[in-house]
Amino acid sequence: MKAFLFTCMLVPWLMAATARGFNQNSQLISGSLPGNELDTYFSDNFISSKARRALPPADEPDDSPIPEEADSLDLPTCLLCVCLTGSVYCEEVSPDMTAVPKLPKETAYLYARFNKIKKINTKDFSEIVTLKRIDLTGNQISEIEDGAFSKLAALEELSLAENRLVKLPMLPAKLTVFNANNNLLKTKGVKANAFKKMTKLVNLFLADNQLEAVPIIPETVRILHLQNNNITLVNKDTFCKSNDTYYLRLSLSEVRMDGNPVMLSKYPDSFTCMKVLPVGRYR
Repeated sequence: MKAFLFTCMLVPWLMAATARGFNQNSQLISGSLPGNELDTYFSDNFISSKARRALPPADEPDDSPIPEEADSLDLPTCLLCVCLTGSVYCEEVSPDMTAVPKLPKETAYLYARFNKIKKINTKDFSEIVTLKRIDLTGNQISEIEDGAFSKLAALEELSLAENRLVKLPMLPAKLTVFNANNNLLKTKGVKANAFKKMTKLVNLFLADNQLEAVPIIPETVRILHLQNNNITLVNKDTFCKSNDTYYLRLSLSEVRMDGNPVMLSKYPDSFTCMKVLPVGRYR
């Protein structure tokens, strides 16, 4: 009888302590802890996440491991990934992550790098209007449905680098950074005016693709990477304005065109409006 009474008193105390611990952890945000404590938190979180996957439910003991062919979509996102307030980190997830996971509705930052995501569907981000940054670097994405990013009015940074894209979808107008390095993009897969209306774009990275021409670059762009493509020519309207001899493009401070067939010295009048010459072949 004494043991029973002790157990009855201990269980509520443990539940209350657990609840207090959860509430404190759920309010952690990036920058809220000193560097060494934040590193410890990330380490502990990854370890505890793996431990939770390894342990069977308390009321149904089962020592069998998760099958290798198990789909990551069968598991809760915050069990597979590290979820902080507003941020979700899903990098090199095991079992393989082949699609965008279902995200908490308050997610502002998604890092899903180095997985095996193959396609981005319209529904993947349709309800997550708070997203400001999406990083999908190093996946196997070959298709993105038009409209996949159309509802993301707050999105500022998007990385699709190191994938298998042959064309770009419609992009949010308020992007400041866009990275599509190391894909399979050709000029026919990038509309000439794909970036024209992106009036806040600052950094544009399209290196290591198969582009044959330079797309229209917004006035706001400061850094432009087009190296290692198949660009064969530029003209007076590529960066400047042929009908305005007084036009200056002062914002463009870095242009890389090295690794392209184009001989830039053949087009001296194409760079007269710029304060720096593009990096590339001149002889």
